[in-house]
Amino acid sequence: MQIDVTRDAFPLAQVFRISRGARTEAKVLTVRIAKDGVTGWGECVPYARYDETLDSVEAQIAGLPDRFDRTALQDLLPAGAARNAVDCALWDLEAKTAGKRVWELAGLARPYPEITAYTLSLDEPDAMRASAAKHAHRPLLKIKLGTPDDMPRLEAVRAGAPKSSIIIDANEGWSAEIYADLAPHLNRLGVALVEQPLPAGEDSALDGIARPVPVCADESCHDRHDLDRLQGRYDMVNIKLDKTGGLTEALATRERARRLGFQVMVGCMVGSSLAMAPAVLLAQDVEVTDLDGPLLLAKDRDDALVFDEAGVHPSEAALWG
Repeated sequence: MQIDVTRDAFPLAQVFRISRGARTEAKVLTVRIAKDGVTGWGECVPYARYDETLDSVEAQIAGLPDRFDRTALQDLLPAGAARNAVDCALWDLEAKTAGKRVWELAGLARPYPEITAYTLSLDEPDAMRASAAKHAHRPLLKIKLGTPDDMPRLEAVRAGAPKSSIIIDANEGWSAEIYADLAPHLNRLGVALVEQPLPAGEDSALDGIARPVPVCADESCHDRHDLDRLQGRYDMVNIKLDKTGGLTEALATRERARRLGFQVMVGCMVGSSLAMAPAVLLAQDVEVTDLDGPLLLAKDRDDALVFDEAGVHPSEAALWG
């Protein structure tokens, strides 16, 4: 089995800002695994928030043995970007070798399009209102907040897109007190969900606090092992392949989250259609799908995912799976 890793950069259609900074391109690692003349591939996005870099993730992959399978991989690498790209490449390899689709191999129902959120970049209120108006035809908008001036920005987005549902990603920028103070205003403005309001590790501050607007764990939830300590504190968990370390663990995390009574959001880093393709399988019938990464790119991969009024469509075999 031969593993090759390449670095790819996809320019963004416009500067993308969150409270932690701005970027103009998506830097990803593409993993190709070849065996018996068949090649599978996958993509990951190393994330500095989790102490990952292109170098560190590439080194993790380079340290893998010559022979292993997808089951063994779960113990060879920790949850994170490196395992994600390798796991998804192995799923693609298995599907191509078997002449079947990944959803068939995983015992899943045939996938269908899922409505996805579209993320508005953090900006001044007037600019965010204009951006919201441009995308007001979309049923679900996501805005990145976590700043001292969050309310003017939220008011501006609501004014620009009066009919869209809105979800907020506070990017760990609030406290429990700020959430409690803002909740009535969030209700007034029709906010459907607040994602990761508190810094990861401070989840206990949500104990006993009323949550009139549902709260979703993102940075606080990486894989199924995090779920028990989040019970009673969060209403929903955001499952991302780059956090779980691939589709294999993501499916297990979704199953356990359901058993524990969580609603499920399937999210993404800013990557190409190759990164989103396995996540579309995971997103079937979840409460919130947030797989808009390719919509933020100026140029995507060949055989890219289709996005239309029905949502994000499952990949064709020419792309992945």
